[in-house]
Amino acid sequence: MSDPAVLARMFVTAFFAIVFLQSAGDKLLDRAGNVAYFSDHFKNSMIPAEAVPLLFWILTAIEATAGVLCGLGLLFTDFEEGGMSMAAGGVAFANVALLCLLLGQRLAKDYAGAAVVAAYFAVSLIGILTF
Repeated sequence: MSDPAVLARMFVTAFFAIVFLQSAGDKLLDRAGNVAYFSDHFKNSMIPAEAVPLLFWILTAIEATAGVLCGLGLLFTDFEEGGMSMAAGGVAFANVALLCLLLGQRLAKDYAGAAVVAAYFAVSLIGILTF
């Protein structure tokens, strides 16, 4: 386990397991609060108000998939190089979730929030490159 690439895979996978299991869990436990937040966040954007709940559930599903796959990848120490392991699939779903979040932040004209998402995206790209 002293191979730097394996350590990078493990830490990036752990990072996204934490990020997306917490995020999806929060969305599931406080659905009303999160939908209200997103509705307010996008009220001046091109996203119609009636689309926010559907987009909320799509994002929640993507985040949950990323978190679960990353978590299972950690549990099974699934860090072999090549192929599409559970951990690599989780990091790939993390990229999809982050692109969705980035698009949402840009549409809401929340450029500071988009910059934060860009930092997470850089971590995810490092993770993808190590698999």
